Amino acid sequence: MKTTIVIAMALAVTAIAGCMSPRGGNMSSDEGFKIGTPTFTTDIRQGDRKTITLSLHRDKYFKQNVRLNMKASEGISVDPTEVTVRASDTPDVQLQIAVPRSAALGEYRVFVKGTPETGQPTSTEVKVKVVAP
Repeated sequence: MKTTIVIAMALAVTAIAGCMSPRGGNMSSDEGFKIGTPTFTTDIRQGDRKTITLSLHRDKYFKQNVRLNMKASEGISVDPTEVTVRASDTPDVQLQIAVPRSAALGEYRVFVKGTPETGQPTSTEVKVKVVAP
């Protein structure tokens, strides 16, 4: 009996967790957005900078402006730190990540938060690896 209850509880938790998605806006299937980032870690040499592209993927009926806020881990920088992607704009945003010569080698993150005019925000991150020149 205890085993049955434990299994039922585990399935319920799994079902609830599966319903939470990293989508912003309204949670219906046609009225939200996602933030597309590079799928692989971005390697940047010490003392160098690299431009990456973020893409706002809008669902069929999502017609809102979205404010993107970017924050880099300590040791690297990102520019711009805030941009609004208007509903009529192209969905791509160029970010420039700069790594000073004094940055320690290793992995860093650029955190990206997208906030629509109404509805739920969503977050993602870009992985950055600082490598030797």
